[in-house]
Amino acid sequence: MSIKKYGVLLVNLGTPDAPTPTAVKHFLAEFLSDVRVIDISRIIWKPLLHLVILPIRSPRVAKLYRSIWTEAGSPLLNYSLQQRAALAKKLPDIPVELGMSYGSPAIAEAIDKLLIQQVENIIVLPLYPQYSCSTTAAVFDAISRALKKYRTIPGLNFIRSYAAHPSYINALKRSVELSFERYGTPERLLFSYHGIPKRYAETGDIYPQECELTTRLLSELINFPADKIIMTYQSRFGREPWLTPYTDITLKRLAKHGIKHVQLLCPGFSVDCLETLEEIAEQNKKLFYAAGGEKYHYIPALNASESHIILMAELVTDLAII
Repeated sequence: MSIKKYGVLLVNLGTPDAPTPTAVKHFLAEFLSDVRVIDISRIIWKPLLHLVILPIRSPRVAKLYRSIWTEAGSPLLNYSLQQRAALAKKLPDIPVELGMSYGSPAIAEAIDKLLIQQVENIIVLPLYPQYSCSTTAAVFDAISRALKKYRTIPGLNFIRSYAAHPSYINALKRSVELSFERYGTPERLLFSYHGIPKRYAETGDIYPQECELTTRLLSELINFPADKIIMTYQSRFGREPWLTPYTDITLKRLAKHGIKHVQLLCPGFSVDCLETLEEIAEQNKKLFYAAGGEKYHYIPALNASESHIILMAELVTDLAII
């Protein structure tokens, strides 16, 4: 079978169309209505979401988005489009499209574009290195819904995760090395992953094990003491317990115990977005300084760097059988 019959679907979480309360409300309504993200009974959750959470949270989140919005628009969308363009250039014989689980461009639209190009096999690459039911599985659900309208569906190769892929680990290693070269060697290095409710892990989500695997492999590769590397979780939402230790609490504790210089990497984010650019690079920096810290540096996501595009190309070509 010709390699030209393969296509690639890159998928990220999504972003509001604009940093306004209305656009954010629309985005959050779609995102937080997904049972993969919030699995509370719909009878309880829907009224709570629409009558309480969205009216209160949307203006607050819109303000945060405004603080990171650029002339090119949403950083998450901009970086994701750069990734799509760079991967398409790297693989000129394979169509590449971008879809978002929530918001635009939609996964269904991206699939339509691939099938118009007579693609018969779609390689789905969710841009989540570590599997979680709340992210990767949600992509699978969206693809299933999008394909319901077709009489003949394409073959699917679904990349569930790449938490241990050597090129991924090496790309992260290089990012850490560049940060050390620029800002010096920190007293502590944090690997901060997006959190999930602890209950999800207790009922079968392998996400913590995937994060631990990435952390272990990266820790073994970089020239930095393993006992000074700390794995944490960020971006918790709601009142139930989430995976610990929490990033913000850890940073305050480190500063209060005399640690003056920390650097943070977020290995679970393929592109920089609200959770890295605002929460990690700004909010947590202020927390650390307020508690007595003096040097704080966020190590950017891999974004559309050459090493990241090489990784994506390897993931695709491993599955594209000529």
